[in-house]
Amino acid sequence: MAKKIKITETGLRDAHQSLLATRMPTSDMLPILDKMDQIGFYSLECWGGATFDSCLRFLNEDPWERLRVIRDHCKNTKLQMLFRGQNMLGYRHYADDVLEYFVQRSVANGIDILRIFDALNDIKNLESAIKAAKKEKAEVQVAISYTTGPVFTDEYYVDYAKRIAQAGADTICIKDMAALLTPYKTESLVKAIKSAVDIPVQIHTHATSGLASMCLLKGIEAGADMIDTAISPLALGTSHAPTESMVAALQGTEFDTGLDLVKLSEIREYFMTLRDKYIKAGLIDTKMLATDANALIYQVPGGMLSNLLSQLKQAGKEDKLTEVLLEVPRVREDSGFPPLVTPTSQIVGTQAVFNVIAGERYKMCTNEFKDMVAGKYGTTPVPISDDFRKKICGDMEPVTCRPADLIAPELEKLKAEAAQYVQQEEDVLSYAMFPKVSVDFFEKRRQAQLGMNPDLLDKKNGTYPV
Repeated sequence: MAKKIKITETGLRDAHQSLLATRMPTSDMLPILDKMDQIGFYSLECWGGATFDSCLRFLNEDPWERLRVIRDHCKNTKLQMLFRGQNMLGYRHYADDVLEYFVQRSVANGIDILRIFDALNDIKNLESAIKAAKKEKAEVQVAISYTTGPVFTDEYYVDYAKRIAQAGADTICIKDMAALLTPYKTESLVKAIKSAVDIPVQIHTHATSGLASMCLLKGIEAGADMIDTAISPLALGTSHAPTESMVAALQGTEFDTGLDLVKLSEIREYFMTLRDKYIKAGLIDTKMLATDANALIYQVPGGMLSNLLSQLKQAGKEDKLTEVLLEVPRVREDSGFPPLVTPTSQIVGTQAVFNVIAGERYKMCTNEFKDMVAGKYGTTPVPISDDFRKKICGDMEPVTCRPADLIAPELEKLKAEAAQYVQQEEDVLSYAMFPKVSVDFFEKRRQAQLGMNPDLLDKKNGTYPV
């Protein structure tokens, strides 16, 4: 029986997050949105992830307004976001009342599908987000943070997939953020999950190691229902497999996507002009476009690798990179084998740098590493030994419950703090996740409304030159 494969286009979110640090402004999206809406994609991934922070911090844009603009131009296609479970789009756990409000406002402003994941694959950290999205009648896709290691067998992922299905997910995504999947691993994993749960499975992988298209094809043959791709000018390298290539590969087969390559070529043409512009502006580093199979050796995501190098440069210890890359898996094993994705990749990587620079393992520990070992981020895939926990955390009481159960309701407090800046109810949520960054944005917005040039603002005393 023919099985039409559905495609999620990532050009408006993860593709530019992967290649140009999420710097695509809404103004660059606007001219092509109506045409993208006519292609027949299953969904447009266009929000969440790092887009929220980047809009406020670097682009002087309101992320909520971006979502509304995309929704206005895309009436026929589902809009999708990436959501970090109890972390929402920030870097700490939030109280349930804030999370529920965020989900409600996201759906009200145009989101149809929430792809929800937890860095530790701890289902406890996803339950509130799943319930909140269900309440708003949004489509709930729960993502498995894919990683490798002695415990990460097909059985491990099948067990997690069953829990995801029981928690009420509509679909499951295999989220391979570090490009660690290989074609035959993909085939085996998809077969195992599809035989265990009766909900659609989507594959998300990156092209970093050069295997993405092969992984998608083997996954499709094994029963996957949906795939993530990126329009070709924003594909490959640390991004995804090219949309047009996958459409062409499946054309005329039982998996035919039904998408029109001629119409896609118009989308490509537009994004090609953007690509040229970004390369000239230095926003796309051509190194990011190269295949790097080191991801398979060190099992470190590309973004984490550049972060480690940056930390070592600041310490004048660039020559220690290989030592740090060898230390990362040791730190990861000690701390319960967390998958390396935001925020655990930063936590494990920074601790590995500290261990190497200090010349003694765990002589200095970051607060985030202590918190992760103590269970404040959730339950790690493998239990952490009591001896190691005591060494790192001292007498700190380990957290065994859902971490968010320890957070008192905070929405009303945040509303009071942000009251002087609020012009729309969503502003409270921007403030909740990025207090300092959002206040800077709110101030610039106010001054722009008053007809003043925000670049002239003296940030120290909040005044303009006379």
